[in-house]
Amino acid sequence: MKTINSSRRRWLSGAATLPLAAAIGATSAPAHSRVLTNARIVIVGSGLGGIAAANRLSNQLDGARITIIDGREAHYYQPGWTLVASGVWPAAKTVERNADYHPAGVEWIKDHVAEFDPVGNALVTRSGQRVPYDYLIVATGCQLNYGAIEGMDVAAIGQNGLGSVYHSVDAAAATWSAMDAFRKTGGKAVALMPHTPMKCAGAPLKMTFMLADRLRQAGTLANSDLTFYSGVGSVFGVPAYNEYVINRFEGMGIDVVFNHRLKAIDIAGRRATFTTTEGAEVQTDYDFIHVVPPMSAPDVVKNSDLAWKEGPFAGGGWLEVDEETLRHRRFGNVFGLGDVNGTRRGKTAATVKASVPIVVNNLIDVIADRQTAMRFNGYTSCPLIVREGSALLV
Repeated sequence: MKTINSSRRRWLSGAATLPLAAAIGATSAPAHSRVLTNARIVIVGSGLGGIAAANRLSNQLDGARITIIDGREAHYYQPGWTLVASGVWPAAKTVERNADYHPAGVEWIKDHVAEFDPVGNALVTRSGQRVPYDYLIVATGCQLNYGAIEGMDVAAIGQNGLGSVYHSVDAAAATWSAMDAFRKTGGKAVALMPHTPMKCAGAPLKMTFMLADRLRQAGTLANSDLTFYSGVGSVFGVPAYNEYVINRFEGMGIDVVFNHRLKAIDIAGRRATFTTTEGAEVQTDYDFIHVVPPMSAPDVVKNSDLAWKEGPFAGGGWLEVDEETLRHRRFGNVFGLGDVNGTRRGKTAATVKASVPIVVNNLIDVIADRQTAMRFNGYTSCPLIVREGSALLV
């Protein structure tokens, strides 16, 4: 645990460098001394990306006024929630304090953004505070749209065979309780992935692999029926790994059904209703289900001038950034970081780690009136757990 925390602190403090794979194809930023500036920089979001960017900016700028806006006190290591939900880690291992990672001298407004005004170079918090900026980094992450599933109640996660790792650390722990109860007897299990872009696209697969492994360990896999419903025509975006997962599922006796989207759930009755891309409805009973909600950009981004207005990312309200510079395509003093970005790139912690130096260095180039030097090559990765103690690094 100490090693994990130490590495994480170095990462968030900006001491970690780009992975080799991420550096390939990216133009390295030229060495410069600390840039003197009185620029007001606002970072919306205090997750992996926001905190790492704040630390790097603090180290590389002299005199900048940096503000973080986020109402969350806790800092979550969300990639660990699949391990919590499958009984490998205790929940406490994934929870720390945001304050422990904020650099000295950074203002923290403990609130959430209610409105962006990029024309006026300002934003408004839920409490009504108007915060002006010279430069803005949007690092809000995704919005989990559980409400789009009829009958879904996040408070019921852990009951009646209902699991969902994404909602919270408490939901991840409750998911393990439901999975643990199910594996003792086995039965009919349903896993799924939505049709929308989502953070950690490997998580639904990890949960399916780990569910099968827990059943195997309990000796109940042979009398169990596992089906994976994909909202699209694949289970993974990279063709080679998509084929690998499908073949491995087949070898484990896990059926895969494509182009089925979860429409409704009867929690008490343990019944799920899917719609196909042709508009048909399909119902299935289950003893255990792992729900992954459709995702989008947060409403505050979706309803702002910062969102894509046309094209494939407009429907989800994703942030309109250039996928190489991560700079907003219409508002040059705005940058996007992490899952909120509307690009073809993955929504993973690895993508965040690779893109933080690019956002920070390009923002500093803009402050210094230089051409943006760094380009993001789209690096992402997924440690795809296939059973307890074994993973494939995608």
